[in-house]
Amino acid sequence: MGKGTKSVRGGIRHVNDGIGSIIEPIYQTSLFDYREPEQRPSLHGIVPLKYSREDNPTVHAVESKMAELEHGVDALGTSSGMAAITTLMMALLSRDSTVLMPPLDVYGSTLVLMERLGRFGVKTVITDPPGTNNVINSLRNGINVVFIESVSNPLLRVYDIPKIVRASREVGAVVVVDNTLATPMGITPISHGADFVIHSATKYLSGHNDVVAGFIIGSDDRIKGVWEWRRFLGTIMEPFTAFLVDRGLKTLHIRMRTHEENAKAVAEFLMDHPKVEKVYYPCLDSHETYEIAKKLLSNCGGIVSFEVKGGLREAMAVYKHVKMIIPSVSFGGTESIITHPASTTHAHWSPEDRARAGIKDNLLRLSVGLEDPPEDIINDLSQALSYA
Repeated sequence: MGKGTKSVRGGIRHVNDGIGSIIEPIYQTSLFDYREPEQRPSLHGIVPLKYSREDNPTVHAVESKMAELEHGVDALGTSSGMAAITTLMMALLSRDSTVLMPPLDVYGSTLVLMERLGRFGVKTVITDPPGTNNVINSLRNGINVVFIESVSNPLLRVYDIPKIVRASREVGAVVVVDNTLATPMGITPISHGADFVIHSATKYLSGHNDVVAGFIIGSDDRIKGVWEWRRFLGTIMEPFTAFLVDRGLKTLHIRMRTHEENAKAVAEFLMDHPKVEKVYYPCLDSHETYEIAKKLLSNCGGIVSFEVKGGLREAMAVYKHVKMIIPSVSFGGTESIITHPASTTHAHWSPEDRARAGIKDNLLRLSVGLEDPPEDIINDLSQALSYA
């Protein structure tokens, strides 16, 4: 099946009540009849179904769909993207484990989590500056986990996953890829050798800004050990959330196509605007990782970041004067959302770290929505830029 068909029809369904529903029901139950355990289904092949902190049929239906979409052997739904990262790290790491990551090119809370795991003896090796070659040059024996984002936020650097995987294999490191921004419509890291993929399903996968959820997808049976940690930590996705995520996934391929089309139109507009200093979009040949994007990405996504000429005052003038576009945080929904990273998503970073990461005070990140035609988005940006 193609990616679009998998989005609509993929996964395992558990409807067996004879009623004939074509939609997976919401199994809103905390426990299941356990009179004869040997006859109960085992959704992940570990224990019979008995308690929704461990497994739930509605959750399993969307998990199996995500495993298909990401070319994994199995997937686990979690209560948030950070729950996915935390659960996976608890499963993979122990005292004296070492994680390699480009900390100036990952989600800020991921960096904070790794730093705080230091109190339990986990070491973090940072690559500075960011980029594929710096990750590879920092690899050495003793590194247990390499953590990268397929496309970074907010400067949209694309990482050469096959190249990083090959280098990581030489030192025996597990490769974890956060694929939130690219989605499986853009790239499937497991197809390129990654061991685990994580997602914040809050973003493009659900796509409607109405849930908080996450996924862990594994390339082999090591995912069973992650399941055990999810059971202990209680980080499983809620059944109703799973229902909404599955509903969102059914249009993922169509939404990502339109997000990309709109984003390209917005990027081209911003490139020619006299009050814009620089535009970041992977499909622009001016982007530093354009060649990697051209090689790996089948969809360049719906995020466009740009620097307003001037400084903080000019950027905030644009941020505060959009009308249709929503000033907020996060990305990946149907509505266009503008974010000022320096004062929101990266506010807890020091000015020095933001400068090293290239996150300037005049940087704005635009999650380009599904408004139609894209000129509606462009017109709103145009009038807001007049205040800069």
